[in-house]
Amino acid sequence: MTKLIDGKQVAENLKVQIASSVKKLIALGITPGIAVILVGDDPASQIYVRNKQRAAEKLGIDSEVITFPATVSEEKILAKINGLNANPAIDAILVQSPLPDHIDEHHIQSAIAPEKDVDGFHAHNVGALFANSEGYYPMANTPRGIMTLLKEYVPDLTGKNALVIGRSILVGRPMMAMLNNANATVTLAHRHTKNLAQLVATADVIIVAVGKPHFLKMSAAKADAVVIDVGINRLEDGQLVGDVLDDMPDSEQLLTPVPGGVGPMTIATLMQTTIELAQQHSIFE
Repeated sequence: MTKLIDGKQVAENLKVQIASSVKKLIALGITPGIAVILVGDDPASQIYVRNKQRAAEKLGIDSEVITFPATVSEEKILAKINGLNANPAIDAILVQSPLPDHIDEHHIQSAIAPEKDVDGFHAHNVGALFANSEGYYPMANTPRGIMTLLKEYVPDLTGKNALVIGRSILVGRPMMAMLNNANATVTLAHRHTKNLAQLVATADVIIVAVGKPHFLKMSAAKADAVVIDVGINRLEDGQLVGDVLDDMPDSEQLLTPVPGGVGPMTIATLMQTTIELAQQHSIFE
């Protein structure tokens, strides 16, 4: 069996650091606060939001969940975001995806103040990431969590061949930028990529984020490849599986498990970003 990357342990280590930062802020009279907007009653979204709220509470971060029915107008959501932007008790704002079809997700994300954009999806923050700008700006939490995970197992990405499969704005594109900023040689593959098998066979690091069960087999990768599986897919029998199939009985390859790999890192990094935003706000008050 392929060696597994322990995302849970790395996330727990990160949470210890976050808890220490929270205590220091509270000692200064600053309580970090995050607001999460949930639209509709999608069961998976409800679970994700509940997990985020629990993580915040355990770390001493104030959390507020604002719920809207799936029929809510875009104007009502925008009005709520404007109120949160102006609320000094809120350091971070998150809108849980997916949104109903009648809601323009780009409009919603663009309405969040860049300095409270905990997901790093605002065009201002995306631009800063791709420009590798100096100074602080929030970045997409799943790719950033993956970078933290990679540092534990691949301390230096300089010159490494990194393959990102999937080009979503949530994972693929910011992942490409972060790897590039770390001096990796990055290839972004998607549904129109014709030589995917060749790219997989030569990549040192592979990030798979396509949302298809067992899309990639570990046997197709290099003998020493590090593979990060971002996918979470539920099979008909209820089993949760990733985008990667571990078909190697004995290997020196590294793979993140599903669940227990990327997921814990995403939530821990979300909390980390919330704390950083609170610290930034305290500096400029």
